[in-house]
Amino acid sequence: MKIDNSVIAITGAGQGLGRSMAVYFAERGARLALLDVSESALQESVAACAAVGAEARSYIVNVADEQAVDQGFTAIAADFGGLDVLVNNAGIMRDGMLLKVKDGKVAERMSLAQWQSVIDVNLTGVFLCARAAAAIMVEGGDTPGRSSGGVIINISSVSRAGNMGQTNYSASKAGVATMTVTWARELARYGVRVAAIAPGFIGTDMVAQMRPEILEGLVKQVPLRRIGEPNEIASTAAFIIDNDYLTGRVVEVDGGARM
Repeated sequence: MKIDNSVIAITGAGQGLGRSMAVYFAERGARLALLDVSESALQESVAACAAVGAEARSYIVNVADEQAVDQGFTAIAADFGGLDVLVNNAGIMRDGMLLKVKDGKVAERMSLAQWQSVIDVNLTGVFLCARAAAAIMVEGGDTPGRSSGGVIINISSVSRAGNMGQTNYSASKAGVATMTVTWARELARYGVRVAAIAPGFIGTDMVAQMRPEILEGLVKQVPLRRIGEPNEIASTAAFIIDNDYLTGRVVEVDGGARM
């Protein structure tokens, strides 16, 4: 599938990887539907896309809210006449140990709220958005004569293999990887490809705000000895879109962190 003139929806597009991918695709002629919960952040992303001459619209959507997701994607189909690509990027982190023990006694536990909030956004949100997007892709959208088919790209993580202090996050990203394979098998007959990207440590605003000693420790875990660039994730997404024989796979972009 060609990126030029494709309608690409990106969740979590108000900042970080979402905004980087939006601008990357905008520079290549895509038409952007940008989703996030922050109106001000979305407007900044829309402006960044418009600055390179791309059409971009914003949709305030909580991906964990079924009704909001369905309404948002209905609006996207109506505004753009269909949907070619979904990048399921929205995600949150609420890190913590399963248990904290002091002097042989349990002093703290990961709360249900910590667990549920991450599962709601990172796993249920991916499910809801993929379901809504796939329905539009299968039916061909609202434009008469528009062919069916499309691409769904889910953002997983190297943490899907398990990472201390990330029971909730790791579980959600493992689920995303598994759903990717399942949907690729189910939707192939309709011309819809599904793949995932598993980033390692990427230089987003969140990483940039880390203390130098923590960031140095992260870099030491990466064989290439550097943090990844957001555009390296965006270019991977572009490769998935462009390669019509790629589906059902998780592409690891982590500098060799997971060997």
